[in-house]
Amino acid sequence: MSPILFYGVPSGCSFGSIVALEWLARPYRLCRIEMPSVVTSDAYKRINPVAETPSLMTADGRVISETIALLNHLGPLGIERRLAFAQGTHDFDRWNQMLAFLNTTFFGSFSPLWYAYEHELEPEAKQALTDYGRAKVEKAHARLEALLGDRPWLLGEHRTLVDAYFIGIARWTKYHDAVDRRAFPNVRRLVEKLEADPAVKFAHAIEQQRPAVSAGGFEGEVRLEDAVESIRRAAA
Repeated sequence: MSPILFYGVPSGCSFGSIVALEWLARPYRLCRIEMPSVVTSDAYKRINPVAETPSLMTADGRVISETIALLNHLGPLGIERRLAFAQGTHDFDRWNQMLAFLNTTFFGSFSPLWYAYEHELEPEAKQALTDYGRAKVEKAHARLEALLGDRPWLLGEHRTLVDAYFIGIARWTKYHDAVDRRAFPNVRRLVEKLEADPAVKFAHAIEQQRPAVSAGGFEGEVRLEDAVESIRRAAA
Protein backbone atom coordinates (compact mmCIF):
# COMPACT_ATOMS: atom_id res chain seq x y z
CA MET A 1 0.00 0.00 0.00
CA SER A 2 1.44 3.38 -0.98
CA PRO A 3 1.28 6.36 1.42
CA ILE A 4 -1.70 8.72 1.30
CA LEU A 5 -1.35 12.49 1.72
CA PHE A 6 -4.47 14.24 2.98
CA TYR A 7 -4.34 17.70 1.45
CA GLY A 8 -6.59 20.68 2.23
CA VAL A 9 -8.39 22.93 -0.23
CA PRO A 10 -8.69 25.75 -0.92
CA SER A 11 -5.05 26.83 -0.72
CA GLY A 12 -3.91 24.61 2.13
CA CYS A 13 -0.27 24.64 3.22
CA SER A 14 -0.36 20.92 2.33
CA PHE A 15 0.34 22.13 -1.23
CA GLY A 16 4.03 22.05 -0.31
CA SER A 17 3.78 18.43 0.78
CA ILE A 18 2.40 17.49 -2.65
CA VAL A 19 5.40 19.20 -4.23
CA ALA A 20 7.73 17.37 -1.83
CA LEU A 21 6.24 13.97 -2.74
CA GLU A 22 6.58 14.76 -6.44
CA TRP A 23 10.25 15.65 -6.00
CA LEU A 24 10.88 12.42 -4.09
CA ALA A 25 9.50 10.42 -7.08
CA ARG A 26 8.20 7.60 -4.87
CA PRO A 27 4.71 6.07 -5.04
CA TYR A 28 2.00 8.00 -3.20
CA ARG A 29 -1.71 8.75 -3.33
CA LEU A 30 -3.76 11.81 -2.46
CA CYS A 31 -6.98 12.36 -0.54
CA ARG A 32 -8.78 15.69 -1.07
CA ILE A 33 -10.07 17.37 2.11
CA GLU A 34 -12.40 20.33 1.70
CA MET A 35 -11.98 23.09 4.29
CA PRO A 36 -13.69 23.88 6.58
CA SER A 37 -16.47 21.30 6.01
CA VAL A 38 -14.72 17.95 5.59
CA VAL A 39 -11.62 18.79 7.65
CA THR A 40 -13.84 19.13 10.75
CA SER A 41 -15.90 16.02 10.02
CA ASP A 42 -15.92 12.97 12.27
CA ALA A 43 -14.48 10.92 9.42
CA TYR A 44 -11.39 13.11 9.04
CA LYS A 45 -10.97 13.46 12.79
CA ARG A 46 -10.32 9.72 12.80
CA ILE A 47 -7.28 10.57 10.69
CA ASN A 48 -6.26 13.73 12.56
CA PRO A 49 -8.14 14.66 15.75
CA VAL A 50 -6.79 18.23 15.49
CA ALA A 51 -8.79 18.62 12.23
CA GLU A 52 -5.96 20.13 10.19
CA THR A 53 -4.10 19.25 7.02
CA PRO A 54 -1.72 17.92 5.92
CA SER A 55 -1.67 14.41 7.31
CA LEU A 56 0.24 11.48 5.87
CA MET A 57 -0.80 7.84 6.20
CA THR A 58 2.34 5.77 5.81
CA ALA A 59 2.54 2.50 3.91
CA ASP A 60 2.05 0.56 7.14
CA GLY A 61 -1.02 2.55 8.21
CA ARG A 62 0.50 4.99 10.69
CA VAL A 63 -0.57 8.64 10.52
CA ILE A 64 1.81 11.60 10.76
CA SER A 65 0.45 15.14 11.06
CA GLU A 66 2.01 18.61 11.25
CA THR A 67 4.11 19.71 8.28
CA ILE A 68 7.46 19.82 10.07
CA ALA A 69 7.00 16.27 11.37
CA LEU A 70 5.83 15.11 7.96
CA LEU A 71 8.80 16.63 6.11
CA ASN A 72 11.24 15.29 8.69
CA HIS A 73 9.70 11.85 8.08
CA LEU A 74 10.10 12.23 4.31
CA GLY A 75 13.53 13.86 4.50
CA PRO A 76 15.61 10.65 4.78
CA LEU A 77 13.99 9.44 1.54
CA GLY A 78 15.42 12.45 -0.24
CA ILE A 79 19.01 12.53 0.98
CA GLU A 80 20.39 10.86 -2.16
CA ARG A 81 18.52 13.44 -4.27
CA ARG A 82 19.97 16.20 -2.06
CA LEU A 83 16.44 17.19 -0.99
CA ALA A 84 17.34 16.78 2.69
CA PHE A 85 20.30 16.05 4.95
CA ALA A 86 21.30 13.42 7.47
CA GLN A 87 20.37 14.19 11.05
CA GLY A 88 23.34 15.23 13.15
CA THR A 89 24.99 17.22 10.37
CA HIS A 90 25.39 20.98 10.15
CA ASP A 91 23.32 21.02 6.96
CA PHE A 92 20.47 19.22 8.73
CA ASP A 93 20.50 21.87 11.45
CA ARG A 94 20.24 24.59 8.79
CA TRP A 95 17.44 22.64 7.08
CA ASN A 96 15.50 22.26 10.32
CA GLN A 97 16.10 25.89 11.28
CA MET A 98 14.66 27.15 7.98
CA LEU A 99 11.67 24.82 8.33
CA ALA A 100 11.02 26.28 11.78
CA PHE A 101 11.28 29.85 10.47
CA LEU A 102 8.79 29.11 7.70
CA ASN A 103 6.42 27.39 10.11
CA THR A 104 6.45 30.13 12.74
CA THR A 105 7.43 33.54 11.39
CA PHE A 106 6.44 33.14 7.73
CA PHE A 107 3.32 30.97 8.11
CA GLY A 108 2.28 32.79 11.28
CA SER A 109 2.35 36.19 9.60
CA PHE A 110 -0.65 35.17 7.48
CA SER A 111 -2.78 34.10 10.48
CA PRO A 112 -4.58 37.46 10.91
CA LEU A 113 -5.44 37.49 7.21
CA TRP A 114 -6.86 33.97 7.33
CA TYR A 115 -8.90 34.83 10.41
CA ALA A 116 -10.32 37.93 8.74
CA TYR A 117 -11.12 35.86 5.65
CA GLU A 118 -12.81 32.98 7.48
CA HIS A 119 -14.86 34.86 10.11
CA GLU A 120 -17.75 37.27 10.07
CA LEU A 121 -16.49 40.54 11.53
CA GLU A 122 -17.63 44.13 11.73
CA PRO A 123 -16.14 46.08 8.78
CA GLU A 124 -13.89 48.17 11.04
CA ALA A 125 -12.59 45.10 12.86
CA LYS A 126 -11.98 43.23 9.59
CA GLN A 127 -10.05 46.17 8.14
CA ALA A 128 -7.95 46.57 11.28
CA LEU A 129 -7.12 42.86 11.30
CA THR A 130 -6.32 42.91 7.59
CA ASP A 131 -3.99 45.89 7.98
CA TYR A 132 -2.27 44.19 10.91
CA GLY A 133 -1.86 40.98 8.91
CA ARG A 134 -0.41 42.76 5.91
CA ALA A 135 2.12 44.51 8.12
CA LYS A 136 3.16 41.14 9.60
CA VAL A 137 3.48 39.58 6.14
CA GLU A 138 5.64 42.46 4.95
CA LYS A 139 7.91 42.12 7.99
CA ALA A 140 8.22 38.35 7.46
CA HIS A 141 9.12 38.92 3.80
CA ALA A 142 11.80 41.41 4.80
CA ARG A 143 13.35 38.85 7.14
CA LEU A 144 13.22 36.13 4.51
CA GLU A 145 14.71 38.51 1.91
CA ALA A 146 17.73 38.96 4.18
CA LEU A 147 18.02 35.24 4.96
CA LEU A 148 17.84 34.26 1.30
CA GLY A 149 20.29 36.82 -0.05
CA ASP A 150 21.56 35.92 -3.51
CA ARG A 151 21.36 32.15 -3.01
CA PRO A 152 19.39 30.35 -5.74
CA TRP A 153 17.48 28.27 -3.18
CA LEU A 154 16.65 28.73 0.47
CA LEU A 155 19.60 26.65 1.66
CA GLY A 156 22.08 27.19 -1.12
CA GLU A 157 22.88 25.81 -4.55
CA HIS A 158 20.19 23.14 -4.82
CA ARG A 159 16.55 22.79 -3.91
CA THR A 160 15.39 20.91 -0.83
CA LEU A 161 12.04 19.96 0.71
CA VAL A 162 12.24 23.29 2.54
CA ASP A 163 11.66 25.05 -0.79
CA ALA A 164 8.62 22.85 -1.39
CA TYR A 165 7.11 23.94 1.93
CA PHE A 166 7.94 27.56 1.18
CA ILE A 167 6.00 27.75 -2.09
CA GLY A 168 2.88 26.35 -0.44
CA ILE A 169 2.85 29.36 1.89
CA ALA A 170 4.33 32.01 -0.42
CA ARG A 171 1.39 31.78 -2.83
CA TRP A 172 -0.87 33.14 -0.07
CA THR A 173 0.62 36.57 -0.79
CA LYS A 174 -1.42 36.67 -3.99
CA TYR A 175 -4.45 34.98 -2.43
CA HIS A 176 -4.71 37.72 0.22
CA ASP A 177 -3.25 40.58 -1.85
CA ALA A 178 -0.91 40.94 1.09
CA VAL A 179 2.33 42.44 -0.22
CA ASP A 180 3.98 43.65 -3.40
CA ARG A 181 6.68 41.07 -4.02
CA ARG A 182 8.57 43.48 -6.26
CA ALA A 183 9.83 45.08 -3.03
CA PHE A 184 11.59 41.78 -2.22
CA PRO A 185 13.51 40.77 -5.35
CA ASN A 186 15.26 37.76 -3.80
CA VAL A 187 11.99 36.25 -2.61
CA ARG A 188 10.29 37.10 -5.89
CA ARG A 189 13.06 35.38 -7.86
CA LEU A 190 12.65 32.19 -5.82
CA VAL A 191 8.86 32.21 -6.13
CA GLU A 192 9.02 32.62 -9.89
CA LYS A 193 11.53 29.78 -10.22
CA LEU A 194 9.38 27.47 -8.13
CA GLU A 195 6.17 28.38 -9.98
CA ALA A 196 7.87 27.19 -13.18
CA ASP A 197 8.67 23.80 -11.62
CA PRO A 198 6.63 20.84 -13.00
CA ALA A 199 5.81 19.59 -9.49
CA VAL A 200 4.40 22.97 -8.50
CA LYS A 201 2.34 23.13 -11.69
CA PHE A 202 1.10 19.60 -10.90
CA ALA A 203 0.06 20.63 -7.38
CA HIS A 204 -1.85 23.63 -8.73
CA ALA A 205 -3.67 21.38 -11.22
CA ILE A 206 -4.55 18.89 -8.47
CA GLU A 207 -6.00 21.62 -6.25
CA GLN A 208 -7.98 23.12 -9.14
CA GLN A 209 -9.13 19.68 -10.34
CA ARG A 210 -7.62 20.19 -13.78
CA PRO A 211 -5.81 17.48 -15.77
CA ALA A 212 -2.56 16.91 -13.88
CA VAL A 213 0.59 15.26 -15.21
CA SER A 214 2.82 13.83 -12.51
CA ALA A 215 6.57 13.84 -12.85
CA GLY A 216 6.81 11.78 -9.66
CA GLY A 217 5.10 8.69 -8.27
CA PHE A 218 1.46 9.82 -8.09
CA GLU A 219 -0.89 6.80 -8.16
CA GLY A 220 -4.24 8.59 -8.04
CA GLU A 221 -6.71 9.95 -5.53
CA VAL A 222 -8.65 7.99 -2.91
CA ARG A 223 -11.87 8.76 -1.08
CA LEU A 224 -11.72 9.68 2.60
CA GLU A 225 -14.00 6.76 3.44
CA ASP A 226 -11.61 4.32 1.80
CA ALA A 227 -8.61 5.86 3.57
CA VAL A 228 -10.35 5.55 6.96
CA GLU A 229 -11.11 1.91 6.20
CA SER A 230 -7.43 1.33 5.36
CA ILE A 231 -6.42 2.69 8.75
CA ARG A 232 -9.04 0.55 10.48
CA ARG A 233 -7.72 -2.59 8.78
CA ALA A 234 -4.11 -1.66 9.61
CA ALA A 235 -5.01 -1.27 13.28
CA ALA A 236 -6.94 -4.55 13.44
